[in-house]
Amino acid sequence: MQSYTIGQAARLLGVSPDTARRWADAGRVATHRDESGRRVIDGKSLAAFSVELAQVDDEEASSYTSARNAFPGIVTAIKLGDIAAQVEIQAGPHRLVSLLTREAVEELGLEVGMQATARVKSTSVHIDRT
Repeated sequence: MQSYTIGQAARLLGVSPDTARRWADAGRVATHRDESGRRVIDGKSLAAFSVELAQVDDEEASSYTSARNAFPGIVTAIKLGDIAAQVEIQAGPHRLVSLLTREAVEELGLEVGMQATARVKSTSVHIDRT
């Protein structure tokens, strides 16, 4: 079973190491010591905790959608064309790029620096093992 350090878990969850450490200290996610004495979280526990966090985020969402893959983040770039636009969002360690209409960007009032959520619904998702 793969285990993750607090820092690795924080990166995967998109939070700071301090936040992940506080969650572990509060007992929200179980940790144990590895052979080097570092506090680690086993992969199954981390996976279950990440699902729990996502459910809390979904319950707090202000709109309803069938797209289950939500990536809350910050808009880092917008490139406007005459008809189309490209929007980049940094969501934790993930950079997401979306192509949409210029009209949609303007209607949403998107600007660099504002919070936004990229939602992905696809019939074809590729997964690589890291």
